Amino acid sequence: MIFTHDFRARWRLRWLSFLEVIKIGLIAAAIVLPIRLFIVCPFYVKGASMEPTFHDKEYLLIDEISYRFQAPRRGEVVVFRYPQDPREYFIKRLIGLPGETLKIENGQLYLFDKSNNSWTEINEDYLGSTSQTFAFDSGQVTLGPDEFFVLGDNREHSRDSRFFGPLNRRYLTGRVMFRGLPINRAKFFKAPIYSNLID
Repeated sequence: MIFTHDFRARWRLRWLSFLEVIKIGLIAAAIVLPIRLFIVCPFYVKGASMEPTFHDKEYLLIDEISYRFQAPRRGEVVVFRYPQDPREYFIKRLIGLPGETLKIENGQLYLFDKSNNSWTEINEDYLGSTSQTFAFDSGQVTLGPDEFFVLGDNREHSRDSRFFGPLNRRYLTGRVMFRGLPINRAKFFKAPIYSNLID
């Protein structure tokens, strides 16, 4: 078989194009994989425990790197491994921070203010107007140095710290930073401001 100069030129061009595609694929993988593995992780909401903030089947992006450099903030929505079965992932809101004392009383959530030795109600504007917080048992909870108190926004339908107790920091995966789907609800998220609390 005789290969003409034109045939060899076309074959060489196709081979170079194939190598270029491989090179672009490798560069893309080198960029995307570290981001996916260490910085941003997708999360698919299952259930109604975070309504009205997040609904079933919404697609979120989780910031996995921030908590390596800064402490979690009150009000951030976080994804974490369920302490009683670390293969499961939950999504809840951080309410109590390490070292704090909280109590639930008459459908309201209170934080103990050590500076004036009194209880301050935590005003949660992101909850529905009729939402109330009830405890599974009465009393207060004081958080340890690496513990957080987490609650679902849909307080009547959430398995959270009222059920499994304080959440140790080692179970935190990251904070919700963006809702991508559905498109009409796409939004970036940051911690809310609690006007009556000093953090």
